[in-house]
Amino acid sequence: MDPTAPVGAAGSDRSRRRLRSSLRQAAAGRLAVLPLLLFVAVAFGVPALAMAYGAFTTYAPGKPSSYTGGNLTTSLSGGYLTALLGSIKVSATAAGIATVAGLLLAQAVVTSRFEALRHAVLSASGVLANFGGVPLAFAFVATLGNNGVLTTRLHLTGAGWDLYSFWGLVLVYCYFLIPLMVLSVIPALDGLRRQWREAAQNNGANSVQYWRYVALPVLTPSLLGGFVLLFGSAFAAYATAAAMVGSSIPLITLQIAEALNGNVSADASNIALAMSLDMVVISVLVMALYLPLQRRSARWLV
Repeated sequence: MDPTAPVGAAGSDRSRRRLRSSLRQAAAGRLAVLPLLLFVAVAFGVPALAMAYGAFTTYAPGKPSSYTGGNLTTSLSGGYLTALLGSIKVSATAAGIATVAGLLLAQAVVTSRFEALRHAVLSASGVLANFGGVPLAFAFVATLGNNGVLTTRLHLTGAGWDLYSFWGLVLVYCYFLIPLMVLSVIPALDGLRRQWREAAQNNGANSVQYWRYVALPVLTPSLLGGFVLLFGSAFAAYATAAAMVGSSIPLITLQIAEALNGNVSADASNIALAMSLDMVVISVLVMALYLPLQRRSARWLV
């Protein structure tokens, strides 16, 4: 009798049990994800398919729909293109300012010796980052509008201030973008190791050289990822701009609302869907930039 035979059979049994256990766990994991996939398919997939179908079809009362690329062509020409470029310009400007201001504020919080200040800033940022829409617009109108409290007391109108302008809208957007940037960049700042600064100082580097050659290169992926996140948030904003500036500033979200309401043309609803598809394409490009940047920053700041 071979003395090793029972040991080999027992080892084979354990391997089969482990394999069956792994397969059961994998199957349970797939079943757990199934409700989420169904929710995503219904909540996002169906509207996306309806939007894509409407963007490539025409609708006329009493006539069958026909396929066309004219809606996309129209959405990228004339006033619609101006609105799309206007949204990109406002979003990029507000995101750039908020990125720099948020980084400076977050660095001040991280280097502060007062732990209560850090908790207070993080709590306030969490609230303010979600404070938008019509309430935010009316708060700024009451404060910095033509008859706002600060506008009248500080005589800002005589100094050229206009809340209902490009820079006024950028200021309002920065109100919720800067707290969002603080929340995004503080984990990256916490990941900067004290040994890196000490090593730079031991080699004769001052603070400017440390930030230029050590900290900023490490933080660049996180900063770019934060900028992309802020850009996407400002690009999709609608209620604040609609309540504050109306149609005085061309924005793609306002143009979509006008087209869906029939204020531009009675048959412009399919053009509105084409403009929505343009926004989806830009959002996908934004996410395609954001995700690799997040993975790259995570490698450095573990």
